[in-house]
Amino acid sequence: MRNTGSRDRVSGSSHLFLAHEDEEIPSRPLRVALIAPPYFDIPPQAYGGVEAVVADLANGLVALGHDVTLIAAGKNGTAARHRTVWDRTIPERLGEPFPEGMHAILTRREVELLMASGELDVIHDHTFAGPLNASHYSALGVPTVVTVHGPVDSDLRRFYRALGTDVSLVAISDRQRSLAPELNWISTVHNGLDPQHWPFAKQKQDYALFLGRYHPDKGVHLAVEAAHAAGLPLILAGKCAEPVEQRYFASEVEPRLGAQDQVVGVADAKYKRELLANARCLLFPVQWEEPFGMVMIEAMVCGTPVVALRGGAVAEVITDGVTGFICDTPEELPEAIAKVSTLDPEACRAHVDRRFSAKRMSAGYVLAFRRAIAARTRAHSRKMRV
Repeated sequence: MRNTGSRDRVSGSSHLFLAHEDEEIPSRPLRVALIAPPYFDIPPQAYGGVEAVVADLANGLVALGHDVTLIAAGKNGTAARHRTVWDRTIPERLGEPFPEGMHAILTRREVELLMASGELDVIHDHTFAGPLNASHYSALGVPTVVTVHGPVDSDLRRFYRALGTDVSLVAISDRQRSLAPELNWISTVHNGLDPQHWPFAKQKQDYALFLGRYHPDKGVHLAVEAAHAAGLPLILAGKCAEPVEQRYFASEVEPRLGAQDQVVGVADAKYKRELLANARCLLFPVQWEEPFGMVMIEAMVCGTPVVALRGGAVAEVITDGVTGFICDTPEELPEAIAKVSTLDPEACRAHVDRRFSAKRMSAGYVLAFRRAIAARTRAHSRKMRV
């Protein structure tokens, strides 16, 4: 049987994948287990980019007719069935090793129950330690798809390389995927959101916004300097809980703040949407290989353009001169801020609706799931023939 090369139409990626004839890829509704981290609610009430993606994906898959079980902590805010493995979310333990290992043990038990009842075609894991269960699941006939939400740096690159073909990896940007091309990527699927859950404002107020973690990678001090140079007040809403965040804020951000700036802490879901919708622009002066940057599409869906430094997936998310401006140096940021009033808020929202909707994301993952199932079937067939 011949192999055919196909373009990943959902992500727009130029990467090729090999697949056998279409009849090897099941077309019926899928039975999917979504495994989420235990730290924040789904959807999150405030901070939680991964959790926001998981929530929209769960709802999107159900809307497409698939049978979805969400394995997570806390309460269920999605249309999927829910299996709780912790009494509550544990945000205070983010970054500790114990919750990662314990969560992998607890979710494995739930997955095994789904397998035993014949209610599972594919596992979609969004955690760090969870993929260590993948070889066990594969031996029982169910493939594991893993979304790589973070940067593929030296440690994570080695981790996913060691997992090999036990997991089928999904990249959240072509740039992320290109930095580790040897990994077992099965698809590129950009993050998405449901536009109907986000407000739109055509008239903007006189402030720029930074929204994210207070981490050197996010270039928060550059956002402060650029807003000041452009003569625009800055509102900062960010997470400042981890020691590195606290040190950076105290040494590099706080000393630069002026009387016109406001630091509002971590914004809850409602306040976050208000800040994004009313801002003149979102500042995103990243200093690292940003794998995606959810806050950029959150701003644009509200009709708010993004002024960013080129890095990571920024150029995949922003259309320069249409939905924001991409600068090559920090010195270019103030001029770009001054020009954002020339951009059309409706074009920003249409851009997200067209390229980064939850519906598009969900369709992309369905394709990835079917590829993983087909690959697992072919591998099993080869093993049986040996």
